[in-house]
Amino acid sequence: MWDNVYIMDHPLIQHKLTIIRDARTGPKEFRELVEEVSLLMAYEVTRNLPLEEVEIETPLCRTKSKVISGKKLGIVPILRAGLGMVNGMLKLIPAAKVGHIGLYRDPETLKPVEYYCKLPSDINERELVILDPMLATGGSACAGIEFLKDRGAGSIKLMCLIAAPEGIDKVRKHHPEVEIYTAAVDEYLNDHAYIVPGLGDAGDRLFGTK
Repeated sequence: MWDNVYIMDHPLIQHKLTIIRDARTGPKEFRELVEEVSLLMAYEVTRNLPLEEVEIETPLCRTKSKVISGKKLGIVPILRAGLGMVNGMLKLIPAAKVGHIGLYRDPETLKPVEYYCKLPSDINERELVILDPMLATGGSACAGIEFLKDRGAGSIKLMCLIAAPEGIDKVRKHHPEVEIYTAAVDEYLNDHAYIVPGLGDAGDRLFGTK
């Protein structure tokens, strides 16, 4: 349906996502599951990293084997909900550097407002993955992508748990080269710009706030 959009339908991801959606799931279990799903999704996000051949010595002999070819990675969560996805990524890619983008959605205009941005100094040399559990209107994602581009980033991917068609369309329109990785594409946005059926407010459910 969309170019550069990858929907991950692995049974483990879908099973855990169902529990994440359930209103009865408390903050502790919610955090653990978001971390687990992020780790599983990271496998697919990093699938196309370049490899090179090196020579090593096993307990039996010398042989040639493959390693990641010097590609530096950066993880950039959009605060605050994106924080819940960081540890899952770092378990798989512990050498990645982590930047942070702080955005909030103006309740009247629904447009993103930046309040914080701290990034690795060498983002132009890194493949960056923006983390945000919910791709709703696409406003925060597009703003985050713009911030990275303005600061010299050249390779950017977006990873979310759930996306709305409206959010995907907006990112595709403004940043068609950015690959989007999601575990589900839901039906629509309601009048308050929440994804339906969705999972509610990801930040509140992660941190037990309202």
